[in-house]
Amino acid sequence: MQNKKLNIAFFGSSLVSAYWNGAATYYRGIVRALHNRGHQVTFYEPDAYQRQENRDIPDPEYAKVVVYPATQEAVYQMLEDAASADVVVKASGVGVFDELLEAEVLKLQSQNCLVIFWDVDAPATLDRVENDPADPFRAHVPQYDLILTYGGGDPVINAYAKLVAKKCVPIYNALDTATHYPVAPEERFQCDLAFLGNRLPDREARVEQFFLDVATKLPEQQFIIGGSGWGDKPMSANVNYIGHVYTKEHNAFNCTPKAVLNISRESMARYGFSPATRVFEAAGASACIITDYWEGIDFFFEPETEILVAKDGAEVAELLQGLTPERAKAIGEAAYKKVLAQHTYGHRADELEQLLLTTPRTATAAPSSADAFVS
Repeated sequence: MQNKKLNIAFFGSSLVSAYWNGAATYYRGIVRALHNRGHQVTFYEPDAYQRQENRDIPDPEYAKVVVYPATQEAVYQMLEDAASADVVVKASGVGVFDELLEAEVLKLQSQNCLVIFWDVDAPATLDRVENDPADPFRAHVPQYDLILTYGGGDPVINAYAKLVAKKCVPIYNALDTATHYPVAPEERFQCDLAFLGNRLPDREARVEQFFLDVATKLPEQQFIIGGSGWGDKPMSANVNYIGHVYTKEHNAFNCTPKAVLNISRESMARYGFSPATRVFEAAGASACIITDYWEGIDFFFEPETEILVAKDGAEVAELLQGLTPERAKAIGEAAYKKVLAQHTYGHRADELEQLLLTTPRTATAAPSSADAFVS
C-alpha cells in the first residue's frame, strides 16, 4: 500500500475561484502537493456564489475540475462519478447541499475506499454541533474513516474525540511556493499597513478593533483593506478599500506595504493553533506580518524575530509607530526562511500521504451506485 498511487475524489467549495472562498489557496496547495507525489485528484465543485464568473485560475494541470450545477440531481450524479475512487473527501462549507453530501459520501465506504471529512472551519462546525444536539452531522462524525482539519491543535482534536471521531488530525495551512513568492513592489499597494480578508460576521468586530480603529488613531499613516464585502463599511480617510484581490495579485499586495496584518476570525482565535492561509502566503512573499494574538503562534513563527504579535488595536498602533523599514525587512526575511524550511505544502503532504495510505478502511461491502444514490 505504501507505494500505491491514489485516485482521490474531492468535494469542496472551489479550486479555481477564491471569490468568497478563503479555502481556495489551501485546496490548491494540498492538491498540487498530492499531484506531485503521483496521486490523481478530481475536484468536484458546484456552480454557485458567482465563483465561476470570478475565477482566479483556469483548470489546473494538477487536478481534474468538475463543475456541476447547484441541483440535488447533479450532486447524486457527482457521487456516482466518484464511486470508483480510492479516497473520497467531503470538505466543510461546499455551500450547496452540504448535509446531503455529508450523509451520502459515507455510502461509498468500503475496504477499498477511504471516506474523509475535511473540516476547513472546525471552530464553526464544532460550535454549531455543540449548540444543536439535533444537528445531523453529529451522527455522521463517528462513521468517517478520518477527520482532517485546517488547524486547531489539541482543542479541536479533543472536541472531535468527544464526538467519537475515529481519528482527527490537523493538516495546517502552509506555503505553496509555486504561487506565492517575493516579487517587485507595486505602487498601488504602497502603504504602512495592509489587511486582506472577506467581511464575515465573526471577523468584523476584530477588523474594527485591530485595523479600522488603528487607522483612525494614526491619521498620518496610510492603510489598505482588500477583500469582498467592505464597500459600505465606514472608514477614515487614510484607508483605501480596494475590493476583491485576485490570487495573482497577492504577492505584490504582501510585498509592497511596510507591514501586513493578519486578523483571525473570533472562533479561530478562541481555539488557537489556526494560522490563516494568508499568514503563510505573506511570509512566502517575505512580508513583515503583524498578527492578532492566538495560542500556538510560536508553533509556527518566533514572535519578535519572525512575526509581530498584538493583543489589541492599541498594540497594533504601538508596533506600527515603532516599526522602521529596516526592521520590517529583517522580520519579513526571517519569516521567509522559516516558512521555506518548515511550512510548505510539501511538508504537509508528507504527513497527509501517510495518513491516506495507512488509515484503516471501513470493511463493509460498498453498495452499488444504483442502490446508493436514489434521489
